[in-house]
Amino acid sequence: MSVKSSFISARRLKKKAARSVLVCELSRIGNIDEVYDLLQLELALPPYFGRNLDALYDSLSTDVKGPFKIVWLDHASSADALGEMNYEGLIDIFRAVASERDDVEVVLG
Repeated sequence: MSVKSSFISARRLKKKAARSVLVCELSRIGNIDEVYDLLQLELALPPYFGRNLDALYDSLSTDVKGPFKIVWLDHASSADALGEMNYEGLIDIFRAVASERDDVEVVLG
């Protein structure tokens, strides 16, 4: 590796480390619209976001620039309010996106 390419690689690493991480904290969720609202506000989902689980996956996996983190510490307490389909769907989407992208972290507690 040449000195020039080492320098460029070091600059890219510094640039990557310097980017701030967007954080969306979900708590006391009463319905699916609150989840969509928070994610849209905190992670800047695109204006054409369709407010459904399929559109959420598409937006989080490709449209939202990273790095970002979704923190949902009281997720189990939201399960009843969201209903099984929405609750399980959100958990599956968050985990899938985090496993597919190296600039996404999901914290469930």
